[in-house]
Amino acid sequence: MPPDLKSIDHVHVHVADRAAAERWYALVLGLTRHPGLAFWATDGGPLTLRDPGDRVHLALFEGGPAPHRTTVAFGVDGDDFLRWRQHLAATLGREPRAVDHEVSWSLYFSDPDGNPYEITTHEHAAVRPALQGAALGEGGR
Repeated sequence: MPPDLKSIDHVHVHVADRAAAERWYALVLGLTRHPGLAFWATDGGPLTLRDPGDRVHLALFEGGPAPHRTTVAFGVDGDDFLRWRQHLAATLGREPRAVDHEVSWSLYFSDPDGNPYEITTHEHAAVRPALQGAALGEGGR
């Protein structure tokens, strides 16, 4: 049985002009730049926007449409993150890609049709000891 999913953590959105998209999302949806994650918006990383209640996050990636549709990132706590890592390794037949984002950890995998998914925990310090040396770099932010 899979561990619980707590929420959708964020959705990857590919845009042609990130600055223009940031203005549009602010005007139309009231989403503004997430100051705690602004450091990710360099070197091809996402510009993360959030609603005033910090419940909805969009990760804007500049460069136009991606070859694999939208990525949905599910949010989990630290214990369930480690359980998901084990569950995915068993059900997929291989370890999912684990990435250390400095303030969060993510597992990346795809369905049989190539649709990308991510499982993220913001309990970074809690899972770090179990994942020390497991991270495969910072790709996939």
